[in-house]
Amino acid sequence: MIRFMFRLLAYIALSLAIIAAVLDAARSVGASQLTMTSLQESWQSISASSLALAETSIKTHIYPILWDPLMLWILEAPTFVIFALLAFLFYAIGYKRENGAGRFAAR
Repeated sequence: MIRFMFRLLAYIALSLAIIAAVLDAARSVGASQLTMTSLQESWQSISASSLALAETSIKTHIYPILWDPLMLWILEAPTFVIFALLAFLFYAIGYKRENGAGRFAAR
C-alpha cells in the first residue's frame, strides 16, 4: 500500500513536471527566447500566502540557515526540474524490486 502511494505521488509529480514544461515551452515560443519559470514564481502566482508561511515556519521552527542557502537555491530552479526530480525520487522509493534469486534459480 505504501509503494502504491509513492508511485501515485510520482505520477502526480511527473504530471506537474510535464505541465510546467509545456507552459515554459509555450512561453518560450511566444517570447522567441528561452523562458523558464522558477519554482518561486510558480508558487507565488498560485498562493503567495503559503510561500510566506513556509518561509516563516522554516526560519522559526526548523533552522534559519536552511532557508537562505538551500531553499532559495531550490526556489530559483525551474519548476519542471524540481517536479521531475520529485517524481524520480518518489518512483525510486516505491519501486518494487525483483526477486534476488533470479529467474532460473532452483527453488
